[in-house]
Amino acid sequence: MFVRSSKGSENLEKSLHVSGNARDLPSLRRYCVKNRHLCVKDITTWAQEHFRKSLSVTTVRRYICGLSPTERGLAWRFLFGMYPCSSTALERPLLLEQLAVRYQVMKRKWQNFRPSAVRMHLNGTDAELVAAVSYFDQRQALIQQHEQNQNDVVRHRLVFLELQAQILFERVTFDKEEVQEAIRIIDKDVPRTTRDLGYYQDEGSGNLLVLRDILITYAAFHPEVSYAQGMNDLCSRFLEVLDSEVDSFWSFSSYMEKFAKDFREDGLYRKIELEAALLKELDPQLHVHLVTDSMESFTFCHRWLLLGFQREFEHSDALRLFEILSCDHLELISQQVDRARHQERLAQTYCTDDGCESQLQAVNTDFTFELFICAAILLDHRDTLLQCRDEVQLIQFTSSLQGTLDLNSTLKKAERHFFNYCKRCAWDSMSNHCRAHKSKEEDFLHQLRCLFVLR
Repeated sequence: MFVRSSKGSENLEKSLHVSGNARDLPSLRRYCVKNRHLCVKDITTWAQEHFRKSLSVTTVRRYICGLSPTERGLAWRFLFGMYPCSSTALERPLLLEQLAVRYQVMKRKWQNFRPSAVRMHLNGTDAELVAAVSYFDQRQALIQQHEQNQNDVVRHRLVFLELQAQILFERVTFDKEEVQEAIRIIDKDVPRTTRDLGYYQDEGSGNLLVLRDILITYAAFHPEVSYAQGMNDLCSRFLEVLDSEVDSFWSFSSYMEKFAKDFREDGLYRKIELEAALLKELDPQLHVHLVTDSMESFTFCHRWLLLGFQREFEHSDALRLFEILSCDHLELISQQVDRARHQERLAQTYCTDDGCESQLQAVNTDFTFELFICAAILLDHRDTLLQCRDEVQLIQFTSSLQGTLDLNSTLKKAERHFFNYCKRCAWDSMSNHCRAHKSKEEDFLHQLRCLFVLR
C-alpha cells in the first residue's frame, strides 16, 4: 500500500539530518508496513516522536504515498509495456524513435483515409473548445518547424524508419462506416473529458485534441475494439501522466490488450456477474437485495471497475489506485500454479490404496483485486444500499460518492475481505479433507502447511 518515493526519501533525509541525530529511515518503512491502516497524519505523529524532530505531513506523505510525479512517467512506461523491462538506457531512445515514427505513419494513414476528420468540427458554442483547437494548431506548427530543423543524419534515419513502418501497415484496411462512427462518438466524448484538471487548463486545453488523435488512431487500427464510451477518461490518465502523444498511445494500446474485453457487451456482463458472485460470498443479504434477473442493479459497479474508480477517489489517490490494480496486486490467479503443484504432490504422497485422492477447494481466480475494492465500497455503505429501492436511488448513491472515498481505508478493507475469502476457501478444503481422513493427523498438518505456506 505504501510505496517509497526516492525524491520523497531525499527530502525526508534532508529534514532529518539537519539535527545530526537522525535515526535510520528503514525504521519508518517498517512502521508503515506494520501499520498500513494508519493515515499519514498518525504516521507523521509517530515519526516526530521517533526521530525527535518536527516533520510536516507533506514531507512524510511524499516518502510513503505512491510515486512522485517525476518518477511516475518513467514507471508507467515500464508498467504498461511501452518499454521492455530488459531494455537498457541506450536502447530506449532508439525504441522511442521507432515507436514515434510508427505512430505518425498510423495517424497519417487514417487522416488520408478520412481527410474531413483531421480537424474537429465545432459548433462555436463552446469557447474553451475553440481555444483548445487554436492552441493545438499552434503546437502542431512548432512540431513541424522542429522537424524541419533536424540534421541530415537524424532525417535519414527517420526516413528509413518511416519506410519500415509504411511496409508494416501497408496492408491495413479501414471500414469507412466503422471509422466514421468511431470518430463521431469520440468527437462527442472528448469535450466531456474532465477539464478541471490542471493539465487541460489554459494552453493545456489543446491536449484535448491530442487525446482525440490518440483515440481515433487506436479505433482505426483496432476495429475489433474500435471505440467505446469511457475510453476517453481512461486514455486521459495516460496522457496526463506521460505528457506525450506517442508514449500515451503505445501505453494505452498495451493496457487495452488486457482490458479491451471489458469494453465489449459480453465483458460488461461478465464483470457484473463476477461482482455479484463475490458479493454473494461476502454478504448474501446485500446480494439478494441488489441482484435482479438482468443484473441491472449492478451496472453502476461496471463503471467503477471499467475506469478504475477514477471519480470516486481524489485524483492523486485514483492514480495511485490505478497503479496498484495495474500491478496485479493480490491476484488469485497467481495461486493457480502453486495449487496445481500441491495437488500433484498430495496425490502422490497421501493417496490411499482404495483410490481416495486429496482435492483442494478451488478459489475463483476470476475474482481480481478490483472486485474486492468494489465489494469493500459496497459493504462500507451497506445500510444505505439496503434502503435503495430503485435504479434512481442507486444512481443518486453512486453520484454522492464521487471524490469522497478514502483510499487507505478502502485498501485495508479490500485486503481484509480478500484474505478472509482465501482463508475460508482453505478452511473448507481442510474440513472436507479431514472428514475423509480423520485418523491422519500428519495429513492434516501437511494440508495446513500446503494451504497457508505456498512454496
